[in-house]
Amino acid sequence: MPVEIQRQLELDGIPDDQSLSRYAEAAIDDPGRSEVCIRIVDEAEGRALNLQWRGKDYATNVLSFPGSVPPGVPPDEMPELMGDIVLCAPVVAREAQAQDKPVAHHWAHLIVHGVLHLQGFDHIEQPSASLMEQREREILAGLEISDPYRDNSHGSA
Repeated sequence: MPVEIQRQLELDGIPDDQSLSRYAEAAIDDPGRSEVCIRIVDEAEGRALNLQWRGKDYATNVLSFPGSVPPGVPPDEMPELMGDIVLCAPVVAREAQAQDKPVAHHWAHLIVHGVLHLQGFDHIEQPSASLMEQREREILAGLEISDPYRDNSHGSA
């Protein structure tokens, strides 16, 4: 299975597993050779992970954790992408409401954003930030989701 879903909590507005997988697979270059785990967490876990790995003491919307290939896996059997994407459901819901966008669209954007991080994209400096945003727009358009940066010039992820 290229996408595993883990739910630490259930909240209204979180898309079903099939939708979450579809969002991730839309951003994965080769879904047949790739693996990703999407974990949905509450604010306590989101805050703890953000503090542990980024030194920031608050829950953030999405975190990406590249995985490593286990020793002994032949190069031709290595997945193109492995890693975990952690989404903090309450933060995602609040942001969608504050940005006046459908919550499912925000989930899609953040999952696409997380997968792109796992594939090496970054948004810290230009021109890589522009390249990442353009790739997000293209993938989301393929999912029939409007440009997430249209009314938010700095992005949300």
